[in-house]
Amino acid sequence: MAMHAPSNISDDTWQRIPRPYAWAVFALTFGLLLSDYMSRQVLNVVFPMLKTEWGLSDTELGSLSSVVNIAVGLLAFPLSLVADRWGRIRSLTIMAAIWSLATLICGVASGYHEMLVARFFVGVGEAAYGSVGLAVVLSIFPQHQRSTVTGAFFAGSMIGSVLGIGLGGVLATQFGWRSSFVGMAVYGMALTALYAVVVKPERIDRPSVSENSHLAKIRPPLRSLFSTPSVISIYIGSGLQLFITGALLAWLPSYLNRYYGMSLPEAGGVAAIFVLSTAAGMPICGAIADRLGKNSPKGKMTLAVTFCLLCATLLCIAFQLPLGTGQLVVIGLAMFFGGGIMGPSGTMVANLTPPAIHSTAMATWALSNNLIGLAPGPFITGVLADRIGLGAAFQLLPLAGVAAALVLLIGVRNCQHDLEHVRTQQFA
Repeated sequence: MAMHAPSNISDDTWQRIPRPYAWAVFALTFGLLLSDYMSRQVLNVVFPMLKTEWGLSDTELGSLSSVVNIAVGLLAFPLSLVADRWGRIRSLTIMAAIWSLATLICGVASGYHEMLVARFFVGVGEAAYGSVGLAVVLSIFPQHQRSTVTGAFFAGSMIGSVLGIGLGGVLATQFGWRSSFVGMAVYGMALTALYAVVVKPERIDRPSVSENSHLAKIRPPLRSLFSTPSVISIYIGSGLQLFITGALLAWLPSYLNRYYGMSLPEAGGVAAIFVLSTAAGMPICGAIADRLGKNSPKGKMTLAVTFCLLCATLLCIAFQLPLGTGQLVVIGLAMFFGGGIMGPSGTMVANLTPPAIHSTAMATWALSNNLIGLAPGPFITGVLADRIGLGAAFQLLPLAGVAAALVLLIGVRNCQHDLEHVRTQQFA
């Protein structure tokens, strides 16, 4: 199936974008990613209030959360395709407007069914934002900075989750649960309006080559998303590494409650620190990859392997240590390096796929991360915990990191050849 990409997308956009403007675009795109996850996660903190006021079952409460993920899973890929064809900046603006308005409707909903429909549209707006937003960010920075900005961009998902729960809890306590949704919606709407004013499609998406040139007429087929062993190894390896991240983020509060005797609020607070450790690892490890792997794609891939092995090693050490501060510190370090794979992985996906379908490539990468890692990680860990205990289940997590490193080594071996193949196909 051929994808008829627009002629206004090229890989040298960054050359004609002033650096201050590029950072302004990054800041606004990052800010909207915060809004994305704040709007998504604020629901979790008001579960008890909804249960009391509307008499909802736990199944109904869970469905209000799951419906967002269902919409994201169903629509991320097709909406990314639309954005690649129709225009990324316009698409991002509309996406943010949709989820902000839907979040506002959540705040005025009169019952469960209205809330369920509104939450579905939150998912519709958010479905492709991460992939399209990253494609925009990557297009306005040179290759030697891309691991850094990729890591920094994805850190927004972690920070936004913490902010959504934290600020939502404060608003709900002071002014009632509805104010939590309204507060998130107002922030999203204000930032969307600012984004529309500052970020202009003609500055980001306009062609840098002649409309009649050979390059402008290239229409990459969708098979370009899977055209090399290296990019496939990144899809799979990144997903395997995020199996660890997904499992730890889901189960660490329970681990702290069961093994350390922390109350749920205490466990949640400590778990938030681990989330922020993961968030910090994304841009810092990305910057390390850009610094040490400058002008060396193979070097960046090798560093991704190193981050996986560091995470696995630290987890092995952590769960052999006695309970205490030392164990928690080592777990935090493991999560720091576990998030570090995002920067170099996202950069290599961009390098190994045609620029005209970068939004779709990022959606494919995100889908593999979810299907291989973030979705099964918590579930499989829970199944193992039922059989052998949560602590023992955590001791098995390093196996996923080792598997990720082994798969990524395929990319290390082939990346130079595959990059040449991609360039040849692009300019043929």
